This record gives sequence, structure tokens and C-alpha cells, in this order.
Amino acid sequence: MVKFTRRSLFGLAGGVAGSAASLSACQSLSTEAKAQPYRGGVDFSHGVASGDPLQTRVILWTHLSPSIGGQIDISWSVYADKALTEKVVTGVITTGPERDYTAKVDATGLRPGQDYYYRFAVETPAGPVVSPIGRTRTLPEAGIESVRAAMVSCSNYPFGYFHAYQALAQIEPALDVIIHLGDYLYEYGPDGYGGETGAALARAHIPPREITNLADYRTRHAQYKSDPALQAAHAAAPWICTWDDHESANDAYRTGAQNHDPSEGDWTERKQQAVQAYLEWMPVRDPKAGAPRDALWRRFDFGDVISLICLETRLTGRSEEISWSAELSDLAPEDMPGKAKSVMQRVQDPARTMLGPAQEAWLAGELKDSVATGKSWQVLANQVIMATVRPPNFAQTLSPEQIEAITSPFLKGLVGFSQMSLPMNLDAWDGFPTARERLYTAARTAGASLVTLTGDTHTGWANTLKDKQDNVRGVEFGCTSVTSPGFGVYLPGVEDLGEQFADANDQVHWHDPLGNGFTLLEFSRNAVLTTYHKVSDVRAPDYTVRQVAQFITTRTEGGKPQLEAV
Repeated sequence: MVKFTRRSLFGLAGGVAGSAASLSACQSLSTEAKAQPYRGGVDFSHGVASGDPLQTRVILWTHLSPSIGGQIDISWSVYADKALTEKVVTGVITTGPERDYTAKVDATGLRPGQDYYYRFAVETPAGPVVSPIGRTRTLPEAGIESVRAAMVSCSNYPFGYFHAYQALAQIEPALDVIIHLGDYLYEYGPDGYGGETGAALARAHIPPREITNLADYRTRHAQYKSDPALQAAHAAAPWICTWDDHESANDAYRTGAQNHDPSEGDWTERKQQAVQAYLEWMPVRDPKAGAPRDALWRRFDFGDVISLICLETRLTGRSEEISWSAELSDLAPEDMPGKAKSVMQRVQDPARTMLGPAQEAWLAGELKDSVATGKSWQVLANQVIMATVRPPNFAQTLSPEQIEAITSPFLKGLVGFSQMSLPMNLDAWDGFPTARERLYTAARTAGASLVTLTGDTHTGWANTLKDKQDNVRGVEFGCTSVTSPGFGVYLPGVEDLGEQFADANDQVHWHDPLGNGFTLLEFSRNAVLTTYHKVSDVRAPDYTVRQVAQFITTRTEGGKPQLEAV
């Protein structure tokens, strides 16, 4: 195992920032695109980032912290080499308070499949102030052998140090892309989810309340991007991001959210303000003119190896939440089966959607086009578990002592619920089974080799996806979290919990309900190698990284993915 420390992280971040600072001392903007001098002080304390790469362009991002207000011109430059001697393209962008002093550039004129390095600068009377240097990479054209990626999700700042981000920043050779599957930040206040741990670690959320308006969401984004580990990961590779619920509010759907109360104002307004802050603070390409601002679905082709298709499963098309806890919490045990039957009838309503009609039609077209243009794998960047998952019958799999040790009323109730063999999580695709079948039909019609990447659960999964006729439609890899605790934390002492889930579900090959980390993916034309890594305690400043599982996915003669442990 390799051991990392927060000191090594600050050394890495300092090395990047230090090289930028030395440039500012000896180099003027005469070789950059010229910007108007800014009369106040500025700094780039939130780092740099890149994302949404295409074959000839990529989004570059930064944020300024000015000492006085007003509009500010920022020069930006892209180089072909790490020493910043081979300039490729340069320009000037203006930012100001209307976009919270963030700057987002769609840098064009680049070559496919190339590493590039970039930086930003502001001219002041005292000389140029220069940002850290970032590395990015454009998408390749056809003919490549493989794609190296990582996937992460669920990075709750109060729950611990972002060790997984630091580890990704230090991977050599550097990754082609980092895929973030949502819950990049959390909306809670210090008295909410993670608050107690955050207080103990001096990582409490800012502002010190649940965020509900534009100023709050901007401040929370700024807090997360102040983290050196996150800055290092953003500077190391381009990111492709999609949001889940906590970027707005827990268990969000098109017309509301579990964690939104009418006393907090209009949901549509809150949702749009969360989206505005996200588009300002994240290295994502804004939706095309005329499209809804929350229509964050898009596609990225990595040569002829994969089409990465990002889904939006929260704010544009998702039907109203149905929750077991809300439906069954006040019922006597003898009344639960009848109520559960009526709930499942509502769950199976064909009108319920996860994506909405517009995105469903778009996805079907993208799957067909990807296959028709010779891409080997159709990969979905998806937020919530797609496989059918039922809990083990805990009344049989847990000992009386283990059941007695459960203190959570929710988990106590889960023991009884687990005996009904019903889907456990209706906030996942299990709550939208007819919509899931439509997705599987689209994949079958297209002839897709479907690989689904999933976040949300804070736990690791390797699943085979099957339709209601038990036909294999694809595979799914669910990543663990950066910091948020997994389900196993709430059932201490149940060492075989992952095996219990695998035994109870024919679609689940492997499940790990504990720990935090990241997942590496290597796609080639004929196989996908998936490797799960864990970091040690995210509440401690020093940490180690270890590999915990590995799977290989190949295609059968009929083109269907087949998953095996390595």
C-alpha cells in the first residue's frame, strides 16, 4: 500500500502554485492576450479546472477573489507542453459579480487526443497575478487502443478529508478523464447530515445553514473548491460531471424534493438558482441556446472505443418521489403487506419517468448513432442504481444479537420490511421500473453494449443488468463515495453484509457496503477492466490506498456484456 499525507498534498498544490507564482514575478502579459489592468488585488485561491472535452475544444474554468468589485479581464492561454513554451491558443474573458467572478472559456483550435496545459492571469499595477497551472486532454479520434478513466461520487465536505481526490491527482500516467457522478457537494447545514463529524474535524459547512438561494449555493461551491485535494484533482485531468440530488436538495425530482419545505420558498426558483450556481462554478459546457438550463444530458465520444452518455435523472423529467419510509412508517406490521402492494402498483405506473420523454427520445437516438458509428461500448454516466436490488431477509440472515444491536428505528423497521422481498430503494431505478424497461428496449433496439456507471449509494457494486424477461441488457458498476458513509456503517458487526446482498439478488455479483475511495476504468475495444480502490479513514489526515476488487467485462458472441471477477 502507498501512504499519503496531507503534507504531501500541500506540497503538490504548493508546487503547482509555486511555479505559477514564479512566473508572475518574471513574466509580463506581453506574450499573452492583452487585458485591461485591474486596479485592485486578486487571487486564484479556488484553483483551476477543465471539463467537457471534445476533439478540438475543452472548457477551462477558474474563479477570482477580488479585493474590490467591478468587471475584471482575465487572460488565458493553452500550451502544448508542461514548461509552457509552446503556446497554442490565448484569449481574454471578462467576469464580474453577475457570475460570482467565475470564468469559463470554451478553448477551441486544439488537436484530438492531446495533452494540454493552461493557466489564467490578471494584469494589475503591481504586475500580473497568475493562476496555478492545469493539465487537460482533448478527446481522441478513431484508432486508439484504450481509454483510462476514474469515477467518483458523493463528496460530503464535513464527513472527512478528500483523500480520494488527492490519490487521483497523483496517478501516473495521468488519467484521460475523471467522471463525477453527482453529489459533488451537499446542501445541509451544520445540524444536518455529516454535521457532527464536520464539527469534530473543523470541516463544518459554510454558510452555517441549509443552502436554499443563489448566494448560499455559490458560497457552498466556493467552500468545496477551497479544498486543496479537490483543486489538485481538477488540475490533473479534465472532468465530465453530472449532478445528482444534493447539488440542489436531497431526493430531488422535477416538482419538488424530500429536503425542500414550502417555507423555504418556491421549489422551481430554488432549483434554478442551484443550477445557476452549478453552471457558474463547474467546468461544464452550458446547455445550447433554447434548451432548458437544467438539461445537462450530453455525449462524449472517445475515438471508436466508447460513447460516454451523461444522463440527467433529477430535475427535468423525474416523477414525484415514492418513499417506503413515508408510506409504511406509521403502519402496524400486519398492515404493511397490503399497503406495500398498493405502493408497488403506483411504482409500476407507465407514466412515471426518470428521464422524461425528451431525454428518453434523445438517449434512444444517441445509442443508435453510437452503435452505427462503430463505438465499442455505450457507457451511461448515471446517478442511481439501475439493477434490481432487494434487501436480504434480515430476519434470517442476521443473528438475534445483531438485530438487538440495531439502534436506528429505520433499520429496525427494515428487518420486517426485508421479509416482503420488495425493491429496497424507490429513489433508484427500482422506483421507475417501466421507464427502466424503456431504456433497456432502447439499448436492445440499438444493439448497444451497455455499461452503466453509477454513484449515489456510497457503496461498491458490480451488477449484471437484466430486463423483466431476465434477458441480459448490460453491466453496471457502482462506485463508493469520496467521504459519505456507506450502508454498512449503520449495521456494525455484520461482516458479510455485502455477501448477503449478492446472495439475495441475481443481478448483484459483488457489493461492498463500507469504505470510501474511487474506481478506475480501462476501456479497450473488447474489454472493460474495472478496479475498485479504497482509502483508509477519511477522518484522519494521513491515509493509504488499497485495491479491493477487480472485474473484467467482455462481450459474448451476441454482443452482450459479460462480467467476471479477476
